[in-house]
Amino acid sequence: MFFYELHEGDNEVFADVIVVSESEWEPDEFFDLVQSIRRRIQDTFIHDTLSEAIAVELEREHGFVYVSDDSLVASVNISTDESENFLVRTAVELADADDDDDDDDDDEEEDEAVDYKAVIVELDPSLRLN
Repeated sequence: MFFYELHEGDNEVFADVIVVSESEWEPDEFFDLVQSIRRRIQDTFIHDTLSEAIAVELEREHGFVYVSDDSLVASVNISTDESENFLVRTAVELADADDDDDDDDDDEEEDEAVDYKAVIVELDPSLRLN
C-alpha cells in the first residue's frame, strides 16, 4: 500500500486528504495526475474542498482509496489518564444500530456522551484582526 497526501489551505486553515494506492506512483507522476484532475474540475466540483473532490476523482478513475471520515469504523480517544480513554461513537456505528431499539428513552444518555459543542459566531468582515 502506498499513501499520498493532498494538502489544501491558506495561511491559517488547512484541509488534508489521504489517498491510498496498491501501486506506487512516482511523486512527479502523481503530481501531474492531480494537476490534470484539478484543472478539469476546479470550477465545477461539488464537494466541500478541492482536495476532497480530487480524492473522489482519484478513487473513481484511477483505483485509489480515499480515506475519509465517512469510512471510519471506530475512533478511540487515548490518554495517559485512564479516565480519558474511551470509544468515540462514529456515524457508521450509529447507522448500523438495530432499528428496533427505542431511541426515545436514550436521548438523555446520548446527549451526555457527546464530547463536542458547536459555537456559532457572527463576524463583521469589515473588521480586521492584526
